[in-house]
Amino acid sequence: MLITVFVLVGSHFAAHQQVGERADLDFFARVLLFVGSALLLWRRRYPVLVVFGTAAAAMLYLGAGYPYGPVFVTVALACFSAIVAGHRRAAWAALGMLWAGHVLLAHWLYRWLPPSGDSAASWGQEGVVAAWMITIVAVSELVRTRREQWARDRAERAQAARRRADEERLRIARELHDVLAHSISVINVQAGVGLALLDTDPEQARTALTTIKAASKEALGEVRQVLDTLRTPGDAPRAPAPGLDRLPELAAQAASAGLTVEVEGVPPHLAPGTDLAAFRIVQEALTNVVRHSGSRHARVRLDHDGGALRLRIDDDGPATGADAGGSGNGLAGMRERAAALGGTIEAGPRPDGGFRVLAVLPAKAKAKAKEDDR
Repeated sequence: MLITVFVLVGSHFAAHQQVGERADLDFFARVLLFVGSALLLWRRRYPVLVVFGTAAAAMLYLGAGYPYGPVFVTVALACFSAIVAGHRRAAWAALGMLWAGHVLLAHWLYRWLPPSGDSAASWGQEGVVAAWMITIVAVSELVRTRREQWARDRAERAQAARRRADEERLRIARELHDVLAHSISVINVQAGVGLALLDTDPEQARTALTTIKAASKEALGEVRQVLDTLRTPGDAPRAPAPGLDRLPELAAQAASAGLTVEVEGVPPHLAPGTDLAAFRIVQEALTNVVRHSGSRHARVRLDHDGGALRLRIDDDGPATGADAGGSGNGLAGMRERAAALGGTIEAGPRPDGGFRVLAVLPAKAKAKAKEDDR
C-alpha cells in the first residue's frame, strides 16, 4: 500500500517537472503504475512472474511516453526479491529485457510513439539506466550471499549443538554404565554368596549383605552426581570425580566380591579427564574379571613415562562363559574413553591363559580437544 502511494504520488510530482517533455499522466498511466505496485504483493510466492510483470508494466509505461520517475522502484523491489529467492537468471533476464526495450524505445521507436516531436535520448542517459540496473543486481546479490552465509552458519551452529548434545548423552550413558556395571556386579556376587550361606553361615551372609548395602550406597551417590550435571548444567560438581587415587578403594570392593587385586606402580598426577578415564577403565576391567573369569586374582600395573600412562590389567582365567547381567558394552565403553583422549585400548586373551586389557592414555589432553572446548 505504501509503495503504491509512493509510486503514484512520486510520478505525479515527476510529471510536473517534465511538462512538455513527456506525455501527461492519464488514467492508463495510473493503471500501469497501480498494476506494477500491486504485483509486489505476490513477490514472495511468485517471484519470477512478478519480476517479469513489473518489468513489462514499466516498459509499457515508458513506451507510452509517460514521465520518468518512481516507476522503476517496483522493478527494483521485484528484482531484489527474485534474486534473494534464488531466481537470479529470471531477474537478470527481466532487467535485460527492460534495458533493451528502453534502448529500442529511446533510440528507434520514439519516432512513432508519444509524445510527438520527441527526440532520441542521449547515450549518457542509457549509461545511467544501465548503472542503476547493475546497482540493483549487485545489492541483491550481496544480500542473497549474506543470507545464504547466515543460513549456513545457523545450520553449522545447530549441527555443532546437536553433536555436543550427542557427545554429552554418550558421556553420561558411558558414565552410568561404568558406575552401575561395577556396583551391580559386586551386588550380584555378594547376593549369591548371601543366599548360599544364609542357612549354614548366617554371619558370613550378614557380611555379604553389608557389602551389598555399601556398594549400592556408593552407586547411588555416583549416579546422583552424574544426574546432577543434567539438572544444573555448567555448575561445578558437588564431589570430585573419581581418579586413580581411589584404586585402593576399588581393590577393596573387588576383594569383597572374592577377587584379590594386586596394584603395581604409583598413580601419577593427571588431568581430571584423564584421571577419571583411567579409573573407569580399571574399574570396568576388574568388573569383567568378576563377571567372566574363573580367576580370583587380578593384577593392575601402572607405568608412566612422562608422555603417556600405560594401564595393564591381567587375570589368570579361564573364562567362565557365565553372564552376570552385563550389557556387553564394557569394552566398547573403554575404547570410547581412550579414543576421546587420543589413547588406545587393546584387549584379548593372553598366550599363557587369562585375559589382558592394555590401555595407553596421553598424560596431557590433545590440542584438538582443547580447540574444540574453546
